[in-house]
Amino acid sequence: NMNFLPGIWWSLPLVLVWATPPVTSSWWYMGAVGSSRVMCDNVPGLVSRQRQLCRRHPEAMLSIGRGVAAWTAECQHQFRRHRWDCNALERGQRLLGRVLLRSSRESAFVHAISSAGVVFAITRACSQGELKSCSCDPKKKGPAKDSKGHFDWGGCSDNIDYGIKFARAFVDAKERKGKDARALMNLHNNRAGRKAVKRFLKQECKCHGVSGSCTLRTCWLAMADFRKTGDYLWKKYNGAIQVVMNQDGTGFTVANKKFKKPTKNDLVYFESSPDYCIRDRDVGSLGTAGRVCNQTSRGMDSCEVMCCGRGYDTSRVSRMTKCECKFHWCCAVRCQDCLEVVDIHTCKAPKSAGWISRT
Repeated sequence: NMNFLPGIWWSLPLVLVWATPPVTSSWWYMGAVGSSRVMCDNVPGLVSRQRQLCRRHPEAMLSIGRGVAAWTAECQHQFRRHRWDCNALERGQRLLGRVLLRSSRESAFVHAISSAGVVFAITRACSQGELKSCSCDPKKKGPAKDSKGHFDWGGCSDNIDYGIKFARAFVDAKERKGKDARALMNLHNNRAGRKAVKRFLKQECKCHGVSGSCTLRTCWLAMADFRKTGDYLWKKYNGAIQVVMNQDGTGFTVANKKFKKPTKNDLVYFESSPDYCIRDRDVGSLGTAGRVCNQTSRGMDSCEVMCCGRGYDTSRVSRMTKCECKFHWCCAVRCQDCLEVVDIHTCKAPKSAGWISRT
């Protein structure tokens, strides 16, 4: 019985996911930490290694919840103009589970971005002193040198190595129980996601000296905004490489010999994606009926592509917008409210608009 938790929990093949309460909910935090064994033993779908980590680090579970929120929002942002828009989480978690049961490039992206989200959240929690098991990066101490000269490590460098270590232990635990092709694919994409976060660590410095002369510098390493990781993994999604298992079952070879062998940074997948045009439970597709499309676009969000050739409906709506904005010294921008009439185009539903299910 999970009624004592003020959130809805469910399990996905790659990572523990739940609808978390607000971070300010101290009751949830105290209850979770105080009864970690009860909490962790009642979460369905966890393997034994994940339950051990949950009991040992109950405060980290709240951080993982923030990571889930971050990667879900980023996934929806990156796919906002596509037929599959990563919104299955909001409209029924089982649909996203169906997507992940396939070995498609969408599944590859979700594994990578979710793994990255856990790294980002755990690393941030370390720097903010929210976890007992970690703090700022202990290796970033003392004098150092870069292309600009000498500096001293100071401040609080993000402990990305701990974030990666924890995410690898927690997220990969489920996949390590299997030795099949799908498990190897998921482990590969999980690692690509973790590496993507570390790729955008940046050195920030503060100058000291007479009149800001910067004769002395104090520097630290900080993660970039999660959007950079999302944009990078989106490019990897578009360049994802289709693979097949090699004969001894220990790795991949490219399905098409014309393409390069995938590196550890690339996303890999086994099977082609469905078109996501119609509602189909078996592939986790909500279809595109009712989706807003762009009449003037020639990209994936165009009415022709988004609506799968079914056509679209147009409705004229009125909305208030800010207009005639003027800058006033100093320092305000004042605008007027204007009524704007716009045409909204939405995809028509197929003649049979119900769910398709092959089971």
